Amino acid sequence: MSEHAAPEPPEAVRLAEYDGAGLQEILGSGDDPFGVAHTGLTWLPKEIHFGVRRPDGRLAAHAGLLPLPLTVGGVDLAAVGVGGVAVAPDIRGRGLARTVLGAAVAHARTLGPRYALLFCRPPLVGLYRRLGWRELLEDVHVEQPGGRVVVMPLRTMWLPLHEGARWPEGPVRLRSLPM
Repeated sequence: MSEHAAPEPPEAVRLAEYDGAGLQEILGSGDDPFGVAHTGLTWLPKEIHFGVRRPDGRLAAHAGLLPLPLTVGGVDLAAVGVGGVAVAPDIRGRGLARTVLGAAVAHARTLGPRYALLFCRPPLVGLYRRLGWRELLEDVHVEQPGGRVVVMPLRTMWLPLHEGARWPEGPVRLRSLPM
């Protein structure tokens, strides 16, 4: 490698565990690391985690996955929820979201469902679009504690996980808490 060659991009790896300490490594401490506390929603933890580490071993980026039960147009479907996407503020703009989401989506493709689904704040829609995600314009109803069902106040994005997968028409209901 010449002295002017670009450094190798970091690789995303599956994490054996991920918790509040990992999130704090990436985003620091704070009461609302994802900027969604205003929604008042209760969220599910992800079950499968991918991360990118800094050279010193600290986490720099994360994306998590969770199988989800959906009903779309009266038909029960499965999807893979993507959530907890985070990149350390001091190194944003270097492709780490693409790297960590790429690893998570590659794994999601092995899980069987035809669709991945995520919820995001409006300013992030453009980022996800650039990464191949599509905005779902229908209201998405999600469950909350106490048997409540509410309309998701964040933007809903979806990604086909298999060739030719098209989002079905009709009302969308997540039959669980959001991820």
